Amino acid sequence: MSVTREEGLAAWERIYAVASHPRCTNCHVGASGVPMWEGLSYGPGAAHGMGIRADASRIGAQSIPCRTCHLTTDSPNSQPHAPPRIAQAWRLPPVELDWLGKDSAALCAQLRDPATNDGNDIAGLVAHLQSSPFVAWGFAPGGGRSFPAGSVAELAEDVALWGRAGTPCE
Repeated sequence: MSVTREEGLAAWERIYAVASHPRCTNCHVGASGVPMWEGLSYGPGAAHGMGIRADASRIGAQSIPCRTCHLTTDSPNSQPHAPPRIAQAWRLPPVELDWLGKDSAALCAQLRDPATNDGNDIAGLVAHLQSSPFVAWGFAPGGGRSFPAGSVAELAEDVALWGRAGTPCE
């Protein structure tokens, strides 16, 4: 199926709208290891409370592990302000997947390059989106939390379409 550059750029705009949403960027932080609480009631630039720093482990092993508050269970996330929960151990994404504050062009260049996107080609990115409990939680975080428009399936479709168009950025 042939995909035009314009269709690929439109898909990228939808991808960027999701990836730049606080539900994604709060954890996609770099070497600082400091997750954010943006998009909640704390305002822009709000670092995660309690001095949390994930360190090189990405799970907070040298401070307070993520699992101290973020529950590993598939129970519903229905209570406002309750700790988030998923059926996998909580952790931050790898350092190279830092995209908090990146503009569209910078994030596009990062995600299309396996050297800067944790070694994934487009099929790998799609598979990650379809299988990650973290991604699924981001679209249905419960407890009154904001979430990006669309769904996991729509995001995966857009990434596949963007890939078929040659991963255009601008």
